[in-house]
Amino acid sequence: MRVLFIGGTGNISTACVERALAKGHEVTVLNRGTHNEGLDPRVRTLIGDRHDAAILQKAAQEHFDVVANFVGFTPEEIALDLAAFAGQVGQYIFISTASAYQRPPNYYIITESTPLRNPYWEYARLKIACEDLLVRAYRERLFPVTIVRPSYTYGPTWIPCSVGGHGYTVVHRMRKGLPIVCQGDGQTLWVMTHASDFAVGFVGLFGNQQALGEAFHITSDEVLTWDAIYRTIGRAAGCPEIEIVHVPTDTIAALYPELTPGLYGDKAYSLVFDNSKIKRVVPEYRAQVRFAEGIAQSIAWHDADPEHRHIVNEKVNAMMDHLIAVQRRAMASG
Repeated sequence: MRVLFIGGTGNISTACVERALAKGHEVTVLNRGTHNEGLDPRVRTLIGDRHDAAILQKAAQEHFDVVANFVGFTPEEIALDLAAFAGQVGQYIFISTASAYQRPPNYYIITESTPLRNPYWEYARLKIACEDLLVRAYRERLFPVTIVRPSYTYGPTWIPCSVGGHGYTVVHRMRKGLPIVCQGDGQTLWVMTHASDFAVGFVGLFGNQQALGEAFHITSDEVLTWDAIYRTIGRAAGCPEIEIVHVPTDTIAALYPELTPGLYGDKAYSLVFDNSKIKRVVPEYRAQVRFAEGIAQSIAWHDADPEHRHIVNEKVNAMMDHLIAVQRRAMASG
């Protein structure tokens, strides 16, 4: 099949491009060309701004079998895609987010029928609005949409962290013997999905008639607490003994309001995903990469070129020091 990726060089989409090539698809990426140096030479590139209606319409005239949009974040962007690709594409796959699911959840096991509602995070609300627009286009005009909702998906260049984003900083602290911060009591359940696993399910949806008009999440079945996630990172980093300081989510949100959306809108709750739908439609999908294996690959990637990849985010570093000091004072005062 002829596949167009809008994006194609991100944390998740890179693995999906590689999987699509491995399955024999003819792959084109449409992006601004700023991060294309690592692309497989078999990938064709269209350089342009995805917000340019003329660029999208030019791409649509090639009548791709599948268009996979990894960089759609607002209804206005989706409206551009609908105008360009309606009647011109066999399948349009929209990358939404699992943070669109109801927060706080009524039940910790999430299915695709779980309501979509997130009062805390504008990013999630905008994705929901994008989904609404696409579902309406399917119902009214049979626009061939498939919606995919990733949860926390990491690849070789990412080291997950619940407070402070992804990156090397948390490993730096572990290796220096410094404590790290975890929201709440560290016992909420979470799922980490390796990008290479996600790609198997994602590419398996290409041209799949059962996927049209449907939504899927694609996650690992390995369920870990946040404490277990951090201890696994520590062991992979050569730090079998790490200190985790548990800071109430309310405290973090009060001191750093900018973190509120990602906590109350996502990581503060236990979430386990029922993957039976993607397994039914894509029978070959089974997440194979255990977190211990995947995070070892991520740390090895960072260690391979320390000068460029051992980058410590000093703002995150200082924030952790501050939160730890506040929590220790609160504990001492009883």
